Amino acid sequence: MILIIDDDYFNREILSNIFSPEHIIVEAESGEDALERIDLLRDDLSAIFLDVVMPGMDGIEVLKELSKKGIPEKVPIFMITASSDHDVLKSAYSLGVMDVINKPVIPYIVLRRVDSVIELFNARQNLSNTVSEQRVELYEKAQKIFELSRGILSTLATAIEFRDVESGEHVKRIHDITKYLLVNSSFGDSLSEDEIDNIALASVLHDVGKIAISDAILNKKGRLTPEEYEIMKTHTTQGAKLLENIPQLYDNEAYEYACDIARHHHERWDGRGYPDGLKGNEISIWSQVVSIADVYDALISKRVYKDAYSNDTAVKMICNGECGVFNPELLDAFVKLEPEIRKLYRAE
Repeated sequence: MILIIDDDYFNREILSNIFSPEHIIVEAESGEDALERIDLLRDDLSAIFLDVVMPGMDGIEVLKELSKKGIPEKVPIFMITASSDHDVLKSAYSLGVMDVINKPVIPYIVLRRVDSVIELFNARQNLSNTVSEQRVELYEKAQKIFELSRGILSTLATAIEFRDVESGEHVKRIHDITKYLLVNSSFGDSLSEDEIDNIALASVLHDVGKIAISDAILNKKGRLTPEEYEIMKTHTTQGAKLLENIPQLYDNEAYEYACDIARHHHERWDGRGYPDGLKGNEISIWSQVVSIADVYDALISKRVYKDAYSNDTAVKMICNGECGVFNPELLDAFVKLEPEIRKLYRAE
């Protein structure tokens, strides 16, 4: 469909005769009429012919309105003029006119020039549609890969639960406590919402290295011997090593957090943790948060080697340093938020 905007009937007839064999012709006698028609027909228009000199709203004024609506980017506009005024031509081109056709109109030249531009716009639109379709397809594929990697993370965490029969919903609670602490304390201030979600996801793999620990040690009733405890401690390095050997996880945004947490969730603020003896802020924020969440959940949960402590007793033990020394600021935040954290267990 081609829209011809010209107050002169004769000029409209000339253009109509040129293009009517291949196009549906719509005519407008004024700028105001043209704008109304364009609002109705914009998705069906292949080209617009616009006269410069018209009573009321002239061609440049119409063009300004069309430019505001982004029409020249979607429909080629041809300015029709007998004028050679450079200022008018400059304004027309700056407002998005594709070409200027001089009067008197020479049919075969106009037909060739306009058809070429229409083909160009159609090709560009088709390309844009193809790119959009490919973008959607690539996004869907990326989502499938992302979901696959999340599935691998969840499967690994579940495998630990099957090995460590007393842990039950331990990894889920670590996820929830980690996220709650980061969202509701200053420790999450420097992190985006997505980063916090990824850290919480990564936290479920904190004990993935226990896959490498024998059942005799992992589920032993009673206190571990010094030799057995040294073996148990290797679940940190074993976990990081295991994750590093799963290339399918490399592109997952939680991967780096998971490796760090698996290795360092038993480090302590005073440097007396393991496996690397990190001290203070050498320990990442996420590993510190997962560490205190892990200790708290372990204390209030029944295990093969102990009964569950009460929430109040667990908090007291953590504050007294019976489970190692934690970042004082993190400890303050934890104590402040613990009454809400324990509600997670009631809901469960």
